Amino acid sequence: MARTNATDASASGAARTNPTHSNGTGASSPGASSPGRNGTGASSPGARRPRTGVNRTRPSRRRPAHSSASEARGASRWVVLAVLVLLALYAVGPLWWLLVAATKNRPDLYSTNGLWFADFNLFENLGALLTYQDGIFTRWLWNTVVYSGLGSIGLTAVALAAGYGLAKYSYRGKGFTMALIIGSFLIPGSLLIVPTFLLFTRIGLYDTIWAMILPGMFGSFSVYLAKVYAEGAVPGELIDAARIDGAGEYRIFLSIGSRLLSTAGATIFLLHFVASWNTFMWPLVFLKGAEKWPVMLGLYSWLQRGTDSQYDLTGLVITGALVSTIPMVLLMVSMQRYWRSGVTIGSLK
Repeated sequence: MARTNATDASASGAARTNPTHSNGTGASSPGASSPGRNGTGASSPGARRPRTGVNRTRPSRRRPAHSSASEARGASRWVVLAVLVLLALYAVGPLWWLLVAATKNRPDLYSTNGLWFADFNLFENLGALLTYQDGIFTRWLWNTVVYSGLGSIGLTAVALAAGYGLAKYSYRGKGFTMALIIGSFLIPGSLLIVPTFLLFTRIGLYDTIWAMILPGMFGSFSVYLAKVYAEGAVPGELIDAARIDGAGEYRIFLSIGSRLLSTAGATIFLLHFVASWNTFMWPLVFLKGAEKWPVMLGLYSWLQRGTDSQYDLTGLVITGALVSTIPMVLLMVSMQRYWRSGVTIGSLK
């Protein structure tokens, strides 16, 4: 009996300390209440809410999409700028070396830093250049101006007339003509040297200035360039209005078409002048006498001779190369308002 009373007492004490003690089935008793709550199930004012197993973390702040995009654009700009700076150094570097080397005498040319100045001897080098072989360099320079100028003027006139006709007139076989013009782009110019040499030898043009001027007056690429530009620059309504007023086809081209094609003409002239100024293979084959050589072939002949007893021909070649670039620079500066817009021929209509 005493043992039974002790067991009942311990069970009643456990019930006081753990009100949510389950019954025999393991379920909570109906009358049990959760800790910290009163009989109605409401939280007591001073009770602390129990921690649950859910890990609550503060949401991370994401960077806006526009900021990352702007950073990417900024990085790409720096990459583009670095590439442009490297290309500019690659283009200007040889010209800077040529300018520095032209101011040096023979010992400084081989013993000092090639990218910086030493003793200034530019005027002495110019004097030696203009007096060597009775001033033949000035003769070469004049020949180059004549060959390049006359050939470029003739090519510009022929290309503008042909391009205008292809753009504004319709005739049978026009598509075949355009196919021949475009197909001629694939023929290298070196393949035409031997047949042209045989032709000029037969008709008596070998070793004459016409062997340099006449071939340069015809170029398929220039004709195609003028044709593309004329399609957008010369309105058909303007030509029809001129015909109604009684103007002939030649007058329409000379008074209207040629003026509207001035930008294309300047671009064609400039491109051919630069190519003709730097030509080497053509005069090497077709010109025999040194008095008729252009400046590039003449400087090459000096470079092949090396040095003689009085002058260092290497220094003369460097100084002559510097002088020969001056006309090209002047031409580019004087015609920049034309070629800036002319390089986009056909891109906009």
